[in-house]
Amino acid sequence: MSGIYARRIAVLAASAALAATTGLLTAPSAQAAMPTPVAASTARTYLSQLTVQAEGSSTGYSRDKFPHWITQSGACNTREVVLKRDGTNVSQDSSCAAVSGSWYSEYDGATWTAAADLDIDHMVPLAEAWRSGAAGWTTAQRQAYANDLTRPQLIAVTDNVNQSKGDKDPAKWLPSRTAYQCTYVRAWVDVKHYYGLTVDPAEKTALQSVLNGC
Repeated sequence: MSGIYARRIAVLAASAALAATTGLLTAPSAQAAMPTPVAASTARTYLSQLTVQAEGSSTGYSRDKFPHWITQSGACNTREVVLKRDGTNVSQDSSCAAVSGSWYSEYDGATWTAAADLDIDHMVPLAEAWRSGAAGWTTAQRQAYANDLTRPQLIAVTDNVNQSKGDKDPAKWLPSRTAYQCTYVRAWVDVKHYYGLTVDPAEKTALQSVLNGC
């Protein structure tokens, strides 16, 4: 991992540690969407800069090595912050749990009124990140990655759709809602570029194919 990526992740890790131990970080204001990924032209440039190599091994991987969801503000953890951010008219109780609201799942176009029907998807899945370079990170760095609210990495979507995605990359899975596929791959490349993660040949081909149509 290059120096610039190491520094970026170190800053994220420090911020995550502060949030987890003090709860002093302020949750982002509601915007009913994940952060906007880079434009398609920038994503194409970023993709050309990513290291292409065969995917690494899953040996040693565990979701526990990417601690989530951490406290972001007061009683609110990362999942609850994303539910509030991505929903409409979301009300939360004293423990920050979403008790009412409406959520539109960008992946499949479904609308839900119960938070239990939503998963918070890691755009670039944790296992995919592990096989693409995160296996060499510290636990604090992986925690920062798993709770990153600044990049287009976390999004509330239909739970069984997220489960069908699993840890697949875009060569094996894309949102069924084709209108969102361009945003999806832009976000994927944005995250991988920021964190200095690698791409495998089939993954790069799939990303190029979608981006060329954006």
